[in-house]
Amino acid sequence: MNRWTETGMSTDRHAVLDRTRPMVFAHRGGASLMPENTWEAFANGLALGADGLELDCRLSHDEVVMVHHDATLDRTTSGRGPLAARTAEELDTLDAAYWFAPGRGYPLRGKGIRIPRLTEVLRHTRDAPVIIELKGIDPILARAAAEVVRRAGALERVCFGGYSLTTLRAVRDAEPAAATSACREEVRLALYKSWAHWPLRRLRYRVLQVPEHAGSQRIVSPRFVRAAHRAGLAVHVWTVDEPHDIARLLDWGADGIITDRPDVAVPAVRQWLGSTAKHR
Repeated sequence: MNRWTETGMSTDRHAVLDRTRPMVFAHRGGASLMPENTWEAFANGLALGADGLELDCRLSHDEVVMVHHDATLDRTTSGRGPLAARTAEELDTLDAAYWFAPGRGYPLRGKGIRIPRLTEVLRHTRDAPVIIELKGIDPILARAAAEVVRRAGALERVCFGGYSLTTLRAVRDAEPAAATSACREEVRLALYKSWAHWPLRRLRYRVLQVPEHAGSQRIVSPRFVRAAHRAGLAVHVWTVDEPHDIARLLDWGADGIITDRPDVAVPAVRQWLGSTAKHR
């Protein structure tokens, strides 16, 4: 019996935090397959069978919540310089597929692919679970994003993440009902407690969204996952694209796989579920 077939396992009604089955989240929509953090990527990730999406948010100059990873525009778009220096309308004119090169050339340049606003993504994804990473140390962004999610009626399907405790604390204070993941400082403390077999208590987060390794340090292990589950926390691991890694993490009890390759991860999870069902 593995933990997916155990009875009495705690569950969370929040869509992102479902622990009744392993979930696949398309990282930036599936960044290896389509221009990252665009509606086209999100639609493709969901069409491939991903359970939900992971995306990044930053504020435009006029404080509109935009879906974009980098502080600057240069790596992925036809623009240059800081995103925060442009208004939302100015950002609307940029080609968000400009540097996307899955093979030879830039096949999606000039196809009308642009930087989306968070309001648009939530409207078009309807019921899909969404992980929103809030970039930087930015309480203003945190409060603005929380307001967008609240107005969209999406608090029960959105989980906020980020590296900064200042940023996530702003979300928690603005929307106490909002689900958040642990920031870097909170993950570090959880890791130390798992090593020492100390319980995780009085937490303001509901999920640990972590890489398997941080540099030379291992983060995810069976002990780490068990400690999280004892505290009622879900564990999502990023960014995982290889089937053998996915199977191993699921064997350890990971609740979610965040991947650039939903075309690989979705069938890998299904295959793992099928193989474990045979051994019940």
